[in-house]
Amino acid sequence: MSTLTVRKLNIDLSRGFGRHWLGGDAYRTHYFNALSMTFPIGEQNFIDSVRAAPESALADPALRAQVRDFIGQEASHRFVHAQFNRQLEAQGLFFAREGAIVRRLQLLARLGPLNRLAVTCALEHYTAALAAGVLTHPHWMGDAEPDLRVLWTWHAAEETEHKAVAFDVYTAAGGGYWRRVLWFLHATLLLALDLTIQSVHNLHRAGELWRWATWRSAARTWFGRDGLAWYLAGPLLCYLAPSFHPWQYDNLALARRWLAENAVSFRAVDDSPA
Repeated sequence: MSTLTVRKLNIDLSRGFGRHWLGGDAYRTHYFNALSMTFPIGEQNFIDSVRAAPESALADPALRAQVRDFIGQEASHRFVHAQFNRQLEAQGLFFAREGAIVRRLQLLARLGPLNRLAVTCALEHYTAALAAGVLTHPHWMGDAEPDLRVLWTWHAAEETEHKAVAFDVYTAAGGGYWRRVLWFLHATLLLALDLTIQSVHNLHRAGELWRWATWRSAARTWFGRDGLAWYLAGPLLCYLAPSFHPWQYDNLALARRWLAENAVSFRAVDDSPA
């Protein structure tokens, strides 16, 4: 039986939100906007990669159930971030990296299911590490508009819940260490490139790129107290260990606590969306 729950948020993004929805801070807002722009394509690729896994990898009924609900959770994330991104388009922001990422994923799909799963493992580890930061440091989202604080923290809680599913499928499919690590290094470089270019593009479109406050915020966001660089370095280096498994860092209690305290913000659904 799966331990995952598929949920839908009780928020209405059609009303829109502020241009600086994250504490009035241009850099932080547009960095998270850049992340959101990548999510619908990325999460669809995660879904497709586990669906393409060899049948033998899903022989265990428990793992098969986890995969079903992993797909359901990722489909919910894809739907909500597509709504979020439509509001960004209404603000004059668009996904400049879309074409490059689509072409890259089309090429990846031709390289076989194990390589596709290895990339999914890598990117799921990044989202899990960022999710852990959001849950561990509530002030990262503490000054966001209320509905968006719920959106990003709900997403973080569910990424934490299912952070080992793709990894377990990869292992069950016979994926090895070197394939996993080499694709992780590849994904690291491309993810950093995509997010940097998209964040700069967003800031340029918003007229915020050449302001001193923007880059002061960038430095503080990455290298200040509880900065992203310091927080992410440890979890990302851990991925290089041959013995690595996502649940070596067991922070499920953080996710469950947030979900219990914010149960009015979402509802469980009986059937996982495909």
